[in-house]
Amino acid sequence: MPRLIGKLTTKAVSNKKTSGLYSDGGGLYLRVTTHGGKFWVFRFMLNGKAREMGLGAEHTVTLANARDKAQECRKLLSEGIDPIELRDMDEAQKRLKAARTQTFKACAEAYIDAHKESWRNAKHASQWVNTLATYVYPVFGEIPVQDVDTALIMKVLEPLWKKKAETASRIRGRIEAILDWASVREYRKGDNPARWRGHLENLLPRRSKVQRIEHQPALPYDRIGHFMATLKDQEGSASLALAFTILTASRTSETIGAAWDEIDLQKKLWTIPASRIKGGREHRVPLSEPALDILKELQKQRGLINPKSEKVKNDWVFTGQRKGKPLSNMAMLALLKRMKRTDITVHGFRSTFRDWAAEQTAYPREIVEACLAHASGDKVERAYLRTDFFDRRRQLMDVWGRCCAEPASKVTGKVLAFGNKLQSRANK
Repeated sequence: MPRLIGKLTTKAVSNKKTSGLYSDGGGLYLRVTTHGGKFWVFRFMLNGKAREMGLGAEHTVTLANARDKAQECRKLLSEGIDPIELRDMDEAQKRLKAARTQTFKACAEAYIDAHKESWRNAKHASQWVNTLATYVYPVFGEIPVQDVDTALIMKVLEPLWKKKAETASRIRGRIEAILDWASVREYRKGDNPARWRGHLENLLPRRSKVQRIEHQPALPYDRIGHFMATLKDQEGSASLALAFTILTASRTSETIGAAWDEIDLQKKLWTIPASRIKGGREHRVPLSEPALDILKELQKQRGLINPKSEKVKNDWVFTGQRKGKPLSNMAMLALLKRMKRTDITVHGFRSTFRDWAAEQTAYPREIVEACLAHASGDKVERAYLRTDFFDRRRQLMDVWGRCCAEPASKVTGKVLAFGNKLQSRANK
């Protein structure tokens, strides 16, 4: 009587060289490929369909091991279980178990790597890395992300909430974003314990209750003419940069990052790309005559004009002490300290401009806000408002430039009268 199972021998398996399928019986086969590879497979019928399940390579799985695996498959089939589906389910469970052991730190690093290209600058990415490394990783960085709960998050936030509310709030938001990412990647399940609304707001006081808002010290606008006159006596690139910042009502980062290819002298225009604007939207800055005078002075000092083409070489507008580098972001603040003006800040001059425009001109709020590269109105209004009020902003910035160049006694005189007259014509 022929053998139905166990047809092959170890020697026979070793000697098989010709490609094909060699049955051991009971659905177990040795498959020999045209390249000489040998693999064990289990073939069976289920619900009228022929199926084939790999059991491993012959050099790894012995004949005896293959028979044991085939026997287990036959047992499962007798119970109505598809051995292929069961194997796939087991592997999926193993992958899920491995995924759930992902640490919070590993998820955070993956999140940062996935999103850093969309962030405005490298500084933003470094802030994520530094705050997490300083405050979060020591508490639960090496803990599986699945196990991060409210208690652990409170352990990070509570010591900071009263002393550094702004930092703590940003950390909370970063933790929430990372946990949301981990949930989408199926590294964790359940609600996000870093969520503020309806959750942490019940455990922590509002920031406004624990941290007094401190506005940037600003120079009263009726003293701007005197300050600008004093600033002219200061030497170095920082003094020109500060004057330019004041005249354009720009931010420190926007000024020190300015490149000559952003400047159009003929059109009296400075175009700041979206990547360097806090709001992430290109900002066109009309240049007043005093602002243009600063740029021309820089060209003269550094010989940036090519006489043949009359084009400005592409370079930083305000250069630092290190060759090929822009001015330091602390240079203008250091200048104020040398001037013994610790009562004001660089950013505060934006408030000086804002107060002056509100109290001394007839220009509407949306035009003044546009000068500061602020978004006005709600999302719906901004979606329909496509203009940046450039022509009217040019009028306002010209008046501001004149005020900065005039003594305080003339600030409310003919200069403002000229500006308000222009605005009145625009309103008509």
